[in-house]
Amino acid sequence: MNYTSIQLLPKTKERLMRLKAGSRETYDTLINKLLELVPERDDEGEYTDEFRYELLNAKLGLNRGRVFSHSEVKKSLGL
Repeated sequence: MNYTSIQLLPKTKERLMRLKAGSRETYDTLINKLLELVPERDDEGEYTDEFRYELLNAKLGLNRGRVFSHSEVKKSLGL
């Protein structure tokens, strides 16, 4: 099996360490679990990588409190 290295800030590594199920769980396993949180498809078919990226950003925006009311959306669209 081939492996590669990635660069992480110490703070990021600490956050990942806290998410690990135990000392024996690998970072590869943990990262793959996190990637599974971004769906690949629905009943209508496969998602594009671009759509999955935007979906992830939208979910992060919700978690960070970036939400818009219906009237704000209408106003931004000029409706």
